[in-house]
Amino acid sequence: MSKDVVTIIVEPVPGTTLAESKDEAKKVRQETILPALVAGRKVRLDFKRVDFATQSFIHALISDAIRRYGDDVLELLEFKNCSEEVREIVMTVFEYTLDAAEAAKGVGSR
Repeated sequence: MSKDVVTIIVEPVPGTTLAESKDEAKKVRQETILPALVAGRKVRLDFKRVDFATQSFIHALISDAIRRYGDDVLELLEFKNCSEEVREIVMTVFEYTLDAAEAAKGVGSR
């Protein structure tokens, strides 16, 4: 795997420090995050302009990568300049997305 890193500056809603647009998160995921991971590059998500993000924003941003790469995604995604609130939401999304993926595997193996 290439050690190249793609850095994405997470943008808040204009005039705020809140990231909440699921559509924007989906666009970043589809146009930048997933193509970079497929190409073997790591992705750095920089939250320096964001103090808070909604759970739906974080889910739209990273859940596909978690489902595709499982626990290995922790080696592929880097979260930089996260407030404590953003870090907690990221961890919540990781946990429930991994749990849901494991549950789905169990259902499919019956």
